[in-house]
Amino acid sequence: METKTPKKPVAPRVDMPCQPAEVRRANFDEVALGYTKEMAIEEATRCLQCKKPLCVSGCPVEVPIRDFIREVAVGNMDAAYRIIKSTNSLPAVCGRVCPQEHQCEGKCVLRAKGQPVAIGRLERFVADTYIATSACEQVTGTNSCALPRGDLKVACIGSGPSSLTCAGVCAAAGIKVDVYEALHEPGGVLIYGIPAFRLPKNVVATEIDGLRLAGVDFHLNSVGGRTVEVEELLETHHAVFIGVGAGLPMFLGVPGENLVGVFSANEYLTRVNLGRAYDFPNQDTPAFPGKNVTVFGAGNVAMDAARTALRMGAESVHIVYRRTRAEMPARLEELEHAEEEGVQFAMLSAPLRFNGNAEMRLTSVTLQKMELGEPDASGRRRPVAIEGEVFDLPTDLAVVALGTRSNPILLDATPKLKQNKWGYIEVNEETGETSIPNVFAGGDIVTGAATVILAMGAGRKAGQEIVRRLLK
Repeated sequence: METKTPKKPVAPRVDMPCQPAEVRRANFDEVALGYTKEMAIEEATRCLQCKKPLCVSGCPVEVPIRDFIREVAVGNMDAAYRIIKSTNSLPAVCGRVCPQEHQCEGKCVLRAKGQPVAIGRLERFVADTYIATSACEQVTGTNSCALPRGDLKVACIGSGPSSLTCAGVCAAAGIKVDVYEALHEPGGVLIYGIPAFRLPKNVVATEIDGLRLAGVDFHLNSVGGRTVEVEELLETHHAVFIGVGAGLPMFLGVPGENLVGVFSANEYLTRVNLGRAYDFPNQDTPAFPGKNVTVFGAGNVAMDAARTALRMGAESVHIVYRRTRAEMPARLEELEHAEEEGVQFAMLSAPLRFNGNAEMRLTSVTLQKMELGEPDASGRRRPVAIEGEVFDLPTDLAVVALGTRSNPILLDATPKLKQNKWGYIEVNEETGETSIPNVFAGGDIVTGAATVILAMGAGRKAGQEIVRRLLK
């Protein structure tokens, strides 16, 4: 009787070193310290090199994951970088902030054993390790670029992940790109929204510098719909890409929300991140001080706000959520990091009103205890108030992180842009083109608040279509 050779057991996943929680909660340095070369090679050898890599189907920009990991496993980081850059314009960013557990790693066959290959960590290591020797390599991952075509020009409105990706695709094809950014620094949500302890500012700056060297021009303090308009740009450019995000905050709609001390997450994080309030007084942009901070919401933005408040000196930070921990949409890693750093959670609680003193300053929030009832239209169990169970939580700084909606400035100035019932731009799903010919859009202004990598996928799709049309 023939005996079968037992399958070799898969090695455990290589953990990524982090700053200790008691140390990192007092600084804005990056929490996750990254792999060493030895760690990266060890983790890469866990990859089974599947004939049909399912992981790629989970990646919105279709990185050839199996191929780049094969190169990491043999220590060839230059080749690994070029493979990643063939589809991904911002690998150092994606390796840090993408929800890999729901995308590429979520499709990995080793997930059945509970430990998929750490694709995001390997991508980050490769991007951080590789030093581009030319502007073209920074953008394309190869040592040559297409000859620039001075007769072809594309404009991108906004400089977040979707616009940067579109600009990178076009620049790599030799097309001149102008990027128009409303704020005084490029990067969009990568700069104003994501804290430095998750995404260091120099990482974003390096990616943007690569685009500059490849000929992309950034025009700052240029507001889409005010300083620049779509119809005007079409007179000087062959195509326009709209990647302005969805930055208009949503609020709770409860009494007392106008008290001094109640902020949207957008305002709070922008002041700390883009305004460098964490470096006060070296930077003259202080943030509102909070001793007892309460954050409403349970996504990544809520975790960012709560962890930022701790680093800004708060004595206590609570996250209030009307469901349970199991329903929280935040990445598991961000949730775990918040817990380790001392963020507290008020689950099954919903705000009834904000309370203030005679000077209209926030002093507490009144919360209603909830329980989970029958599922709602989304399939999640609906929170139901428990009659008579109400309590006050001392609060002098409240941050509302309930999501965003489209900002109407550019949309109102461009009435020919077709919008859906939620106020987002409608596009052709195959090309990203809007109702205006040669005007494309992608990212949160199309989908509503989503992930960096999904926005990049939209920018890549539109950029490829623009290149196809202009160079045909």
